[in-house]
Amino acid sequence: MMETDRLIERLAEASGSVRPLARPWRRTAIWLAVAAAYVALVVLVMTPRSDLAEKFVDARFMVELLSALATGIGAGYAAFATTIPGYDRRVVLLPVLPLSIWLMSLGQGCLSSFAQTGSFGPGFKIDLFCFPAIVLVGIIPAVAIVIMLRRGAPLVPYLTAALGGLAAAGIGSFGLRLFHTQDASLMILVWQFGTVMVLTCLAGAVGRRFFNWPAVLRGTRRIAGQS
Repeated sequence: MMETDRLIERLAEASGSVRPLARPWRRTAIWLAVAAAYVALVVLVMTPRSDLAEKFVDARFMVELLSALATGIGAGYAAFATTIPGYDRRVVLLPVLPLSIWLMSLGQGCLSSFAQTGSFGPGFKIDLFCFPAIVLVGIIPAVAIVIMLRRGAPLVPYLTAALGGLAAAGIGSFGLRLFHTQDASLMILVWQFGTVMVLTCLAGAVGRRFFNWPAVLRGTRRIAGQS
C-alpha cells in the first residue's frame, strides 16, 4: 500500500511534465506519412507495374485501390482512438464502409468474370507471392503503428491490435497493387484480401502481448522514479 501511495504522489508531482497524446487524426497523419514514404520506396525498388498509367483510368482498379487505402487509414484512426479513455465506441466502425466497398468491388469482378467466361476464376492458381509481398510492404507501417499505439492506454488490446493489423495490411495491399500485375478478381479476393484478413486476425490474437497494462505501469514507474 505504501508503494502505491508513494507512486501516486510521485506521479502527481511529475504531472506537470507529462505531455498529453496528440489527437487521433494527428497521430494518424504522422503514421500515414511514415507509411507512405516507405511504400513509395518499396514500389520504386520493386518497379511499378508497366501498365500503371492505364490502370489509373480503370474505374474498378481505382475503386479497389482507394478502398484498400481508405480501409488502412480508417483502421489506423480507429486504432489510435481506442487508446484514449472515453473514446466514442462507434469509431471502431470507421473502416467497415471502405472494407465493404473493397469486398463488394472484388465480388462484382468475380461475377463479371463468371458472366463472361462461365467460370469464377479462369486460370486460378496458387499465388505464393501475395502474402510475403503484403508483409514486406506493410512491415514498417506495422512497426510504426505498434510503437505509436503503445504510448496510449491499452483499454481493449485485442481490438486495438486487430485494427492496427488491418491498417498495416490495408496499406500493404494498396502498395502491392502498384507493382504486382495480378488483376483477376478471384485471385485478388482469395490471396490479397484473404491475406489482409489473416494478418488482421493474427494481430488481434497477439494483441495483449504488445498492449497491456503492466507495460504501461512499468513506463509510469520509470517516469515517477526519474522525478
